[in-house]
Amino acid sequence: MKKALLVIAFLLVSGTAALAQTAIQTPDLGTLIPQGGGSAAARIIQIIALLTVLSIAPGLLIMVTSFTRLIVALSFLRSGLGLQNTPANLILISLALFMTFYVMAPTFDQAWQDGMKPLMDNTISEKDAFPKIVEPFRQFMLRQVRDKDLKLFEDLAPEQLKPKEEKNEVELRILIPAFMISELRRGFEMGFLIALPFLVIDMIVSTLTMSMGMMMLPPSVIALPIKILFFVLIDGWNLLIGSLVRSFS
Repeated sequence: MKKALLVIAFLLVSGTAALAQTAIQTPDLGTLIPQGGGSAAARIIQIIALLTVLSIAPGLLIMVTSFTRLIVALSFLRSGLGLQNTPANLILISLALFMTFYVMAPTFDQAWQDGMKPLMDNTISEKDAFPKIVEPFRQFMLRQVRDKDLKLFEDLAPEQLKPKEEKNEVELRILIPAFMISELRRGFEMGFLIALPFLVIDMIVSTLTMSMGMMMLPPSVIALPIKILFFVLIDGWNLLIGSLVRSFS
């Protein structure tokens, strides 16, 4: 009992000392937020905006890069094979992410060289850096977006958001949703081409089992190993990844 009390007392003393040390080392908020109402409000807004951008960073990656088309095509592949959890979601998402980094490498490099690096070196301001960072992504989306989808959102947009003369002047609020539905459409087109051979195999196996009178045998039991063997023999991963990457050229 005495030993337990001594241990508790030691923990309390250690915790109090740690809290006191933390309180001493806590930075003054005045160093983060300058004096003056306008300056303090501007700095608070900047911090809130930064936290907001960091919280939606995965969504931004999906919206303005090649990730959407890649993950949709890979999902169709798994559905066509008839596999529920193989490859696992973690593997498919990781593969789509690394393929996104591969496809978007020139865009990322240009955004870094033109905007991020000068901003971190304090040679340009945030106001000047933002358009230089966004411009490579704008050019990538303009190359991939369908004119029909772009025109749809231009017609739906208010008058002040519509581009005046050149296509490069399209607002991001118009370009990003148009780019996303274009990517979804292309992803579904590729998904149809991926799933079609597996559908043919399912139909052939189902017809054979029905003609042989094996009514109680699910066709998927026989079709699954055949589809996997077919996909492996044609070197399906190489063909699929190569086609996905070339679709962005």
